[in-house]
Formats: sequence, C-alpha cells, structure tokens
Amino acid sequence: MEYSETSYEGDRKNGRMEGSGVYTFPTGTKYVGEIKDGLFHGHGTLHFPSGMKFEGEWEKGLAKGVGQGENGQYTFSDGLQYEPEDWSYCDVLDRRFYTEICHGLKPAGRSQLTNEEPSKEIPIGWYDCGDGLYNPSNRVVYDYDQQFLRNADDEEHEWIVRTCRKGVKD
Repeated sequence: MEYSETSYEGDRKNGRMEGSGVYTFPTGTKYVGEIKDGLFHGHGTLHFPSGMKFEGEWEKGLAKGVGQGENGQYTFSDGLQYEPEDWSYCDVLDRRFYTEICHGLKPAGRSQLTNEEPSKEIPIGWYDCGDGLYNPSNRVVYDYDQQFLRNADDEEHEWIVRTCRKGVKD
C-alpha cells in the first residue's frame, strides 16, 4: 500500500484485509465496512471528500445492483438522497437547486449558480466539473484544494467542456 498511497486500518486474516475496516484511497475517498479476502464484501459505505457518500451491499469488490436502484443509497453532501424512482429534484418541471427547495428562492436579480451558496471560485478558463476543477490546458481534474484527482480522457474532456460551468472574467 505504500506504493499506491492507500491505507487500511482494520481486521486482518492470514495477512489479508478481512473483517471490518477503513480503506483510504489517495484521493481521500474512504470505504468503511466489511471486507473479505482483500475486497469490499458485505455492508459498507464509500465516503467522498466532497461529503457525498454511497452506502450499500458489496460483493467481490463491486457494489451490488448499482444502476438498478437496488442495495444502495447515494447521498449528496447537502443530505439529499438520490431516488431512482419518482426523482423530483431538478427535473424538467422544476429546475431549482435542493438548497432553494429547502430555504427558498433568492430575490429577483440574484442568481444562484450552484447548489452551494456562495458558489466556488473557478479560475479563468477552468471548469467546475462537480467533484473538482478541470484545467483544459493540461487535462487534469484537481479537487477544490488544488490537489490532483485524475487525468481526463477524451470523453470526459468533451463532456466537461460541453456541460460544465466555466470560469470567466467578471
């Protein structure tokens, strides 16, 4: 783990991660839960640095039923829980942010650009891609503390440039 910059605190069996534990990725994402034969297995929660989390059942390192609305709950950092059925947040009929639903709309003329208030500063020419800031000149996504998260491939680059908010001069 010293080479991959990950860490593990928890039970071990025959030198392998097994039982209950906390596995921390280099990005700061943490898995807290059951592990079997070195893999996420059983009940566990992924905690993301942004405050979001996914809690569910895992089997041989993979979340069971993801994408089918089974065995898992995704919760955004503001407490909003994703519901695959009857999702009523930010749909075609109501484009308000969750914080606006909970706390009301701002007076006319004061736009709310993101669910966070105030919105994060975006460097000029960069993009806010939801889990961090994207610099298109080197194709790197950094977290909001300017720490490396990942390199963007062509598909992610195109998606970010097409859909995400860009930092511009006022």
